[in-house]
Amino acid sequence: MKKQIYILASLLLVSGMALAQKGNLKRANKLFEIRAYTEAAETYETKNRTQEVLQNLADSYYYNTSLQKAIKTYRELFVEYGDSIDIEYHFRYAQALKGVKDYKLADKHLSRYYNTSINTNAFIENLEKTTPHTFKLAQMNNQNSSSDFGLSFYGENKVAFASARNTENPSYSWNNLPYLDLYSATLTNDALEGITPFPEAINTNSHESNAVFTKDGNTMYFNRTNTTRKKTDEQRIAHIKIYKAELVDGNWTNVTALPFTSNAYSTEHPALSKDEKTLYFASDMPGTLGSFDIYKVAINDDGTYGEPENLGTTINTKHREQFPFMSNYNVLYFSSIGHQGYGGLDVFRSNMVNGNFDKPVNLGRSINSSLDDFAYVIREKDNKGFVSSNKSGYDRLYGFVREENMLTKYQVEGVVQDKNSKELLVGALVTLFDETNRVIQDTIVGEDANYLFKIEPNKKYKVRGTRKAYIPQDVEFSTDNKGKVQHNIYLSLESFADAEERVKENEKGDVQVELEKIYFDFDKSSIRDDAAVTLNVLVDLMKKYPSMEIEVSAHTDARGPNQYNLNLSKRRAASTLEYLVSQGIERERLRSIGYGEMQPLNQCVKEGICDDEEYDINRRCEFTILN
Repeated sequence: MKKQIYILASLLLVSGMALAQKGNLKRANKLFEIRAYTEAAETYETKNRTQEVLQNLADSYYYNTSLQKAIKTYRELFVEYGDSIDIEYHFRYAQALKGVKDYKLADKHLSRYYNTSINTNAFIENLEKTTPHTFKLAQMNNQNSSSDFGLSFYGENKVAFASARNTENPSYSWNNLPYLDLYSATLTNDALEGITPFPEAINTNSHESNAVFTKDGNTMYFNRTNTTRKKTDEQRIAHIKIYKAELVDGNWTNVTALPFTSNAYSTEHPALSKDEKTLYFASDMPGTLGSFDIYKVAINDDGTYGEPENLGTTINTKHREQFPFMSNYNVLYFSSIGHQGYGGLDVFRSNMVNGNFDKPVNLGRSINSSLDDFAYVIREKDNKGFVSSNKSGYDRLYGFVREENMLTKYQVEGVVQDKNSKELLVGALVTLFDETNRVIQDTIVGEDANYLFKIEPNKKYKVRGTRKAYIPQDVEFSTDNKGKVQHNIYLSLESFADAEERVKENEKGDVQVELEKIYFDFDKSSIRDDAAVTLNVLVDLMKKYPSMEIEVSAHTDARGPNQYNLNLSKRRAASTLEYLVSQGIERERLRSIGYGEMQPLNQCVKEGICDDEEYDINRRCEFTILN
C-alpha cells in the first residue's frame, strides 16, 4: 500500500511538472509574441530545448543585442535541427555573428541565405575606396540617462531627442528600460544643456520619440506607440503612429495621428523635405517589401496628405529600412539591415537625381559599427551632425564632423608635354569627358603643365589634351570597384610641324600649311583647275586631322587702289573657303579673311619701286593653323 502511494505520488508529481512545463512554455511564447524578450529568454532557459524553444530563445537574445548568448543558441539550433530550420534564421544568425565581427562564419550563412557568394571583408576593403566621407565621432555629454537616441534639429541651437531617463515611467518589457519621452535641449559646444521634457500633451505613459520640426518651429511630427495592442498574424503588437502637434501661444496642442496611420501597422520616424512639402517615414504597412520600408507622402497646401508611396527596390529590401532623413542637398540618409554592411543597422546615403534616388552607399566604418547605427542627421553646409548607436551596449547620441575622404578620392592627373622634345606644353587645354562625350571639367595648364580632375567610381571617362598647332590626344579610362582609384595619364602631343612636312612655323610664330602658289585669273576670284589641285592637298590634310582649323587669308601686291585690292583679296579668300567646303570640310573649321596689300612680305609697299617678280611675292594665299 505504501509502495502504491509512492507510485501514485510520483505520477502526480510528474504529471504536475508536465502541466507546469506546458503552462510555462505557453507563457514564454506569450512573452515572446508581445516582444518582452528579456523575460521570455529567462523563461525559455528553463525549458526543454526543442526546436521552437531554441528558435525563440536565440531570437530573444538577438533582438535584445545579447549577441554572445544569441550566437551560442543559434549554433545549438543549427547543430540539432539544421535541415529543418527556416532560411530567415540564417540571416539573423549571420547578423549576430557580424555583431562580434566573425565575418567569415557570417558570410557562410549569408551566402546560403542569398544563394550567392558573400565576402564581407572584401566589401569593407572596397568600401574604404568608395565611401565619400570620413567621420570623427564624439559621444554627447548627456548626464542622467542610460539610453538616448534620435536627436533632431529644433531651431538654430535647440535640439530634440528621445530618452529613457524618466524613471517614473513604467518599464518597457522589451529591454526593461523606462518608456521613452521626448526632451528638448540647447546645444552648447557639442553638449546638451537645459534638458527639458516636452509637456504632457506630447509625452504620455507610452513611448514618444523621433520628433521633427518645421523651420518655423510651429509644427512637430513624432512617434507615439499605441497603448492598446492589435492582434496581427497571431501576435499582439503595440503599433506605432506618427502624430502631428502644433505650437499655439507657446503651448503644444492639436495633437492628432496622421490620417494614413493605423492600428494594424506601424508608421514611424518622420522626416521632412527641405520645402516641407514631403514627409518621409518608415512603415510595415501592407505593400512593403519585407519588414519596414521607407515611404514618402505629399503634404498638400491645405494641410491634407496624399497617398503614401513606397520608395521602391533601390532603397528598400525585404529587411528593415528605417530612420530616414532628407538633407537640404536632396540627399536621403537612412538606416538599413538589408543592404550589405558591417552588422546591424548601418547608415546609408542616396542622392536624389531628377526625382529618383540612386543606389545607396554605405557611409563606412568611421560611422557604422557592427551593431545598430541609426537616426543620422546633418547640416551639410557645416559638415556637422548627429547619429545614434547602441555600440556601447545602450543607445547613445554621438556628434560628428564630416570630412572628405582624401584616402579614397578618385582622381585623374598628369602632365602635358611635347611628344618629341619632351618640353612642357604650358597653356595646353585639358578636357575631361564622360561616356556620352559631355564635357565634365576642363583646365588650361600652368607653368608645371600639370592637370588634376576629381572623378567618380563606376564611370567611364575620356581625357583630351589640345594646344594650338598640335594634334589632339584622347585617352579613355574607367573607374570601377576593381579598377584604379587614381589615374596618372601623361599627355604627349605631337605638333603638326613635326608630323607633317608641309607644316612650318614662320618668323612671326604662325604655323602654316605650305602649298604650291595658287593663281587666279586677272581681276577674278574663281578657283582655277590648277588651284583646285593644290587645294586638294589641304583637303586631304584636314580630313586626316579632323580637329584642324584653318584661316584662309588672301593677299595682293601694292599695285592698284587700296580699297580695290582689299575687296579683291576678300573675294579670293571667300572663294577658296567655299571650295574647301565643297570638298567635304566642315564650314565651322574654316575662316576666310582678305588683307589686301596690308601684309607684304618684302619692302614693295607702293607702285613703281619693285620689279614684277618682287611684287609677285606678296600676291599669295596663306593657310594658318588656328587649332
